[in-house]
Amino acid sequence: MSISKDEYSKMTDKASPNSPVILNCVKAFIIGGLICTFGQLLNFLFERAGLGEDEIKIATPCIIIIITAILTGIGVFDKIARHAGAGTIVPITGFANSVVSPALEFKHEGMVLGTAAQMFSIAGPVIVYGLASSFIYGLIIYIFKLY
Repeated sequence: MSISKDEYSKMTDKASPNSPVILNCVKAFIIGGLICTFGQLLNFLFERAGLGEDEIKIATPCIIIIITAILTGIGVFDKIARHAGAGTIVPITGFANSVVSPALEFKHEGMVLGTAAQMFSIAGPVIVYGLASSFIYGLIIYIFKLY
């Protein structure tokens, strides 16, 4: 049975519901804003606790990464992401989720070949690109500062 492109397009349009774009944008904005507000709240709490600026810059992302990893591990972060969409791709939470999710997905293959080997399947290219580009950038800065 052969179907024309127009017929196929009509079938897919009929089968797939339209996304509520405005509602999705509002949800992403609110939940992404709440994640950022939580990060700012952590900054204030750490400042009140007497931590220095450098310690606050280290502690805040670490806490957010740990919370995101735990929420991903127990299945809560996926439920939040289902409603928030792009709002959960705030860099730190999105990174933590992209490391933990593949590890959970392949845990049935064992600790080494499953969890450890697959942990960076999504985030690995981002890490490699970031390290390589920062090395090249640093090399360029070093060369130009010599002259």
